[in-house]
Amino acid sequence: MRIAVKIGSNVLTRPDGTLDFTRMSALVDQIADLRKAGVEVILISSGAVASGRSELQLPICEQAEMDSVEQRQLFSAVGQAKLMGRYVDLFRDHGIHVGQVLTMKENFVDGPHRQNQQSCMTAMLNHGVLPIVNENDTVAITELMFTDNDELSGLIAEMMQCKLLILLSNIDGIYDADPSLPDARIIREVEYGTDLSSYIQQKKSSAGRGGMSSKYQTASSMARLGIDAYIANGKRENILTDLLWHPERIPFTHFKASR
Repeated sequence: MRIAVKIGSNVLTRPDGTLDFTRMSALVDQIADLRKAGVEVILISSGAVASGRSELQLPICEQAEMDSVEQRQLFSAVGQAKLMGRYVDLFRDHGIHVGQVLTMKENFVDGPHRQNQQSCMTAMLNHGVLPIVNENDTVAITELMFTDNDELSGLIAEMMQCKLLILLSNIDGIYDADPSLPDARIIREVEYGTDLSSYIQQKKSSAGRGGMSSKYQTASSMARLGIDAYIANGKRENILTDLLWHPERIPFTHFKASR
């Protein structure tokens, strides 16, 4: 079975914006367990921009001198190297080779760019290399940027014919009311074609560009394509292994694929 796992910035970073190495290590351990069980994993990882911002710690006055694209490019260039270095070290402890895939929106349009990326990632999987995907923020311009890594993860799952996509955030899933209310209940199973838009809050992630709205859109798109999608809390212990093997233990929202 081949799956795609997207880890959001709020999962990988602490409140001060620095990388949460303990959480990264726990997720890597789980991915290693999945691979031992025969599951092919493609990892779409956020966290580069947040990591670069915390690494450079530029004064506010210097940040004000750059526009938003320049800031993103600078922080990503520094943070992506730091992020990948940590992944390399953590996966090496499990004897797993990883490969970096920095991509852009144009690589998902039918043509040679898409074919080359698909061939490269297929070759990686065939040789036991775990692909770690992120947007190439250092060269992407505003008009060609992904909405967020939720959109990117959906495109990867479709391109690589994954059976399911797991979107990890810092919340458990979609609720039938404001999650802060005591009577709010998580919507655990979503039948194909169900409209949940009235339950979606528009607030975006504090560390990334996404939010529940983008996760809902991506998960719904996956269901239409015949790919199961899960929204779950990446800060919960054993979240990945429980989702696949012991789903009764944890909360999540599952978008059932069309059949």
